[in-house]
Amino acid sequence: MSLMPVADALSKLLSDVAVLDTETVPLAEANGRFLAAPLASTRTQPPFAASAMDGYALRHEDLKDSGTDLVVIGEAPAGHGFNGTVSAGETVRIFTGAPLPEGADTILIQENAERDGDGIKVLEAPARGAFVRPAGLDFSEGDVLLAPPLKLAYRHLALAAAMNHAEIPVRRKPKVAILATGDELVRPGTQPGPDQIIASNHAGIAAMVEDCGGEPVDLGISPDDPIALAGHVRDAITGKADILVTLGGASVGDHDLVQDVLGQEGMDLAFWRIAMRPGKPLMAGRLGPTKVLGLPGNPVSSLVCGLLFLKPLIATMLGRQVDDGAQSAVLAAPLPQNDRRQDYVRAILSEDENGQLQVTPFGRQDSSMLNLLARSGALIVRPPHAPALEAGASVPILVL
Repeated sequence: MSLMPVADALSKLLSDVAVLDTETVPLAEANGRFLAAPLASTRTQPPFAASAMDGYALRHEDLKDSGTDLVVIGEAPAGHGFNGTVSAGETVRIFTGAPLPEGADTILIQENAERDGDGIKVLEAPARGAFVRPAGLDFSEGDVLLAPPLKLAYRHLALAAAMNHAEIPVRRKPKVAILATGDELVRPGTQPGPDQIIASNHAGIAAMVEDCGGEPVDLGISPDDPIALAGHVRDAITGKADILVTLGGASVGDHDLVQDVLGQEGMDLAFWRIAMRPGKPLMAGRLGPTKVLGLPGNPVSSLVCGLLFLKPLIATMLGRQVDDGAQSAVLAAPLPQNDRRQDYVRAILSEDENGQLQVTPFGRQDSSMLNLLARSGALIVRPPHAPALEAGASVPILVL
């Protein structure tokens, strides 16, 4: 069977993906969610001309010189505006956020006023309109200030609150069921047998799903048993998973049962075996409404394939543009000629003395070595049949 190019595989994976529906959540639960509809302000902010400082509200035309005397006729704390009108020779003691009284057009900050009973002396005259926030300075009613597919963060939620939105329309989180497979695997924190290892892929893939805006669902570890494996697959379907991610078992060995079991459960296979390194035994398909992504069992292969295929799949379901984040950097060490598979070379990312990104590939690129991936700042992308490169050459990278 020929190997499918990475770009073709990604295009095929995303070709039949629909954007998930919308749900409305309380403002307090919207952090990290993806906005599903434009959000317009229901009010003007500030709703009235307001003081930006503590001081005195006055008419600028009354300021003949720095020695002007004015009569204090009232007070305007925040939340309690002054109901009268400021006339010639008058002023109102005002505090930050309070409405500007009728007749006033300027704020004299308290540091530049000398109070004496019911009067003040102006020590330093302000410019006309000084320290006045006009109505609508920030935004006006009806202004569309937030638009999809924005990932909502603290600053957006503060704005939404100021716009008087208690609930936010967001995309439903893609539910991603994650199933590790293999008799050799045990959960972290347990004691493995003499022929077993710790299952590490699940932790990384689950975190990746959360970072992308999805909801990871732990289906546990299935032994190399067709009946047990089929039961886990049915759990994903019963649980209405949008995506089923299997970890390992999709290759061609005698104990690699995932593809056969999924086929028996009705999966329509889209592709299998990709011209990439690490990650050749990647599998994708559809099981009813659920997209299936079979990631390799080797830890680095699994996580790299997650970056290249699972992240774009989740992004598409959330209505976002797929952005691979490709950049370029200067090679700090030579690279040999590449073969027919697209390589993703783990590398240290740094900057040279001119601020130019540079990458130093690790000498060994074994797909079991999580330590190197954790230390990597980027993946160097080596297209099929790429020529040998010397240090100083420009190379495409994916920043991790």
